[in-house]
Amino acid sequence: MGVFKDEQDVYKYIGGVFEQAVTDPVLAPKFADSGVVLRVHYTDPDTVITVDFPNGKAYTGEGVGPDPNVELFMTADNGNKFWLGQLNLTIGMAKGYVRAKGPVPKILKLIPAAKTLFVPYRESLEQDGRTDLLSV
Repeated sequence: MGVFKDEQDVYKYIGGVFEQAVTDPVLAPKFADSGVVLRVHYTDPDTVITVDFPNGKAYTGEGVGPDPNVELFMTADNGNKFWLGQLNLTIGMAKGYVRAKGPVPKILKLIPAAKTLFVPYRESLEQDGRTDLLSV
């Protein structure tokens, strides 16, 4: 069993950070310019988050949102580690615990902007007393 209690837990925290990415007045234009529609498939628990960066929308659930041009596959624990700044996405792909489909260079170009969300992600966990998600 992973660190997340259930699907809603993943959607609240990881989905929440994606929602912040597409609504932040400084970051949203950087993400939108990428043209990326990202779908992340998580396991343990099984969840799907689709982020339409050009149109500034994040969707949760299987079959929800537009078709992606980039897809990532990983455990929810690894998604949590990424947002905590503890998982390098490129290394994760090289070692096989993150799989990618589509134009990977497009998503890798977004990582510097995504890193600015590491602190707000951690703060959201701390505010809710989720030390279980902080110590992975």
